Amino acid sequence: MPPTDMGDGDTDNRYEHIAVLLEAARADPRGGMDPLIIELTPLLWHVARAQGLDAGSCADVVQTTWLNLLRSLADIHTPAALTAWLVTATKREAWRAKDAHRNETLAGDETFADLLDGSAGPVDQALVADQRRRLWKAVDQLSARCQQLLRVVAFTPRPDYGLVANRLGMPRGSIGPTRGRCLAKLRELLISDPEGEWG
Repeated sequence: MPPTDMGDGDTDNRYEHIAVLLEAARADPRGGMDPLIIELTPLLWHVARAQGLDAGSCADVVQTTWLNLLRSLADIHTPAALTAWLVTATKREAWRAKDAHRNETLAGDETFADLLDGSAGPVDQALVADQRRRLWKAVDQLSARCQQLLRVVAFTPRPDYGLVANRLGMPRGSIGPTRGRCLAKLRELLISDPEGEWG
């Protein structure tokens, strides 16, 4: 929230604190987001609950909001803009969740009696976590330019090549070929991973 004079300076200090966290997140979206998430998740949880959602739906809404922020993080420059964006995005996601819940058709238990549990078990979760760890380990072995470019590709559904070129200081026409080379190098690192087969 924007700073206001409340006499004790607490609001100003919080504004400055969020500004520092925002800059850290913008500088390193993968590692710098955690303190920001810890700081502002209670606010987002409160916003989601205020829309009348249960705890499980609130958790989904808040998680989705943070994931969506990754796509828009480069466009947010102040703590006021950040909190406004997060509150608005949380409300919209909560409304979507409520609409989806309203549209669900409830069925009796017998409808699901013959269906297998499709949720990932502990073994599947462990395999996914291991693959994620090995993927980021391989990404960390790439050049700094490849790491930056692949993070943009990973966190932006349709990146604007002009904007990417400007931010990374690359010619626009070299982004596609560079991305291809970076992905090829990443593939080599994953295939040659001594910890076992990939996929």
